[in-house]
Amino acid sequence: MDLLTPELGLFFWTLLAFLAVFFILKKFAWQPILSSLGEREKGIADSIATAERVKNEMSQLKNENEKLLMQAREERTNMLKEAKETRDKIVNEAKDIAKAEANKIITDAQQQIQQQKMAALTEVKNEIGNLAVEVAGRILRKQLNASEGQDAYMKMLAEDIKLN
Repeated sequence: MDLLTPELGLFFWTLLAFLAVFFILKKFAWQPILSSLGEREKGIADSIATAERVKNEMSQLKNENEKLLMQAREERTNMLKEAKETRDKIVNEAKDIAKAEANKIITDAQQQIQQQKMAALTEVKNEIGNLAVEVAGRILRKQLNASEGQDAYMKMLAEDIKLN
């Protein structure tokens, strides 16, 4: 049991050594240790504040990016809508121009056909008239060759003159 209970002398010298080390540490070590702990605490607090600030800035940037993305999407939608309207307008104008040109070509072709038809009819009438005159001339020559035919023709002419 002697080992478990310390003697008074050992207790005194141990206490004296402890107090000497304690005062030496307090005088030379506590201040640097406490200042380094304070600096470390301050650094950690600054780091936490900086991280919080960066987090807020990132959140703001994210919101701004989302707004810009929405604006870009709206602009793209508007541009596509305008492009489609412009395309439709150009296509409709081209269709109208094509229809007008086609109608003009058809009208011109119908007029040319009508003119050619009239020219052909006039030519046919002239040919028929020439043929009729030629046939009548041949018939008259044949009838006028005989003296009886000449007398009958003169009587017919005289009657026609009286009727007029």
